[in-house]
Amino acid sequence: MQFGFTLKPEHSIKRSIALTKQAEAAGFSYGWLFDSHVLWREVYPLLTLMAQATTTMRLGTCVTNPATREPSVTASALAVLQELSGGRMDLGIGRGDSARRVLGKAPTSMKDLEQAVHVIRALAEGRSIEFEGAMLELPWAAEHRLPVWIAGYGPVALKLTGRIADGAMLQIGDPDLVRWFVSQVRASAVEAGRDASAVSVMAAAPAHVGDLADGRDRTRWFPALVSNHVVDLVNKYPREDLPPELTAYVRDREGYDYLHHAEVGSTNASFVTDEIVDRFCVLGSVDQHIARLRDLAAAGVDQFNLYLMNGHEEEQLEVYGREIIPALRDVAPARF
Repeated sequence: MQFGFTLKPEHSIKRSIALTKQAEAAGFSYGWLFDSHVLWREVYPLLTLMAQATTTMRLGTCVTNPATREPSVTASALAVLQELSGGRMDLGIGRGDSARRVLGKAPTSMKDLEQAVHVIRALAEGRSIEFEGAMLELPWAAEHRLPVWIAGYGPVALKLTGRIADGAMLQIGDPDLVRWFVSQVRASAVEAGRDASAVSVMAAAPAHVGDLADGRDRTRWFPALVSNHVVDLVNKYPREDLPPELTAYVRDREGYDYLHHAEVGSTNASFVTDEIVDRFCVLGSVDQHIARLRDLAAAGVDQFNLYLMNGHEEEQLEVYGREIIPALRDVAPARF
């Protein structure tokens, strides 16, 4: 099993780089950044500094979108970062949540997302492609492969992921829900003529080692964040097309203030119960973390992406590196 971490770019630059260095030393293979340019710091200068501060860690956005950032601009930025890092960049992309909504705009369409993936991947890899009536190429781009991870829970997003992506980004730590999502992705991959295991699977969620009640308080914001995507799905798809374990908890949700997005103690999370926090996040003792992560691997997860934004970040990295990552390094994800 591989491990990644995600930072919300709210720290000082010095601390962000220090956390990145600590994570690589602790055994984390991936470093990701939330991309919401109004709420937090701009990601591409930070990714540049993270690339310079690391030697093996892969880096990327978790997640960007094709609307606030035009695809050819994203491709150009990633191509430069590939050159700088020696080919260690990944693209995490979705329809856009906070980055769009804080501007008063809706997420983009799945059609635009799919087109953007093809354009960014081709240009960043040094190939030519037609986009909006023009033939485009970055003649200076090195031929580094760009792995693409698509974020989303809905039937169309999961089908698209299975059809064209290298990885599925699933923002949830519930093994039962992850297993359902993985089955959809793998069925789509097979339908597209790919191997069922062609798409790597990431489970991204907050984790906090320590007192359970304290951990719940620190991570309750996460199911509230997830609820934004769930409400979109409920408004778009018949309920029977979605797992009830995903949709039922949003019934008492009243609204969401993006100025308190992904914030410990946010009032956005007032409707979230302890049971939902326990299902969606990874909490408790070291042994409880190891057990949950084994369950996620059994559900098909290749990479656990720890949302490192709940306080005590240095301490959490230290305990993961000392006790949790070594216990799971040789655990292989299930292939079904």
